[in-house]
Amino acid sequence: MNRSEITEQIVVARLARGLTWQELADAIGKPVVWTTSAMLGQHPIAPEQGKVLVEMLGLDASVVPVLAASPMRGGLPDAVPTDPTVYRFYEALQVYGGALKELIHEQFGDGIMSAINFSVDLQKKPHPSGDRVVVTFDGKFLPYQWTSAADGPGQG
Repeated sequence: MNRSEITEQIVVARLARGLTWQELADAIGKPVVWTTSAMLGQHPIAPEQGKVLVEMLGLDASVVPVLAASPMRGGLPDAVPTDPTVYRFYEALQVYGGALKELIHEQFGDGIMSAINFSVDLQKKPHPSGDRVVVTFDGKFLPYQWTSAADGPGQG
């Protein structure tokens, strides 16, 4: 069984059992966004945590090693996402990505925000004109370190 088939089983089992992503995250002591992403195939799940989730979902224990394997991350199926929710993130980055890049460089220097040393949080914020979605990306700043082969690692 491949990872996408297991992901489909996870989604179906979660709905059939009436479990929320938050309940699954709480069962393994992980943040809900990370757990959801992992269960959708974007992070490896430690075997002991995988066993808990598989039991809650009523899945066969044979999927645990697949859940624990390092996944192929990213790779949305379309160049431009067509799902409206995912597309809005894409749209927001098209509009604000250049500004965010400029501000990161201005405030931190030449570098990037890590998506490896990273956390993400989602909150629902009440608002008179309709509830707001608050997404927080929290990534370590990684400066570019340009070196030549003669300099050796870490020399600049």
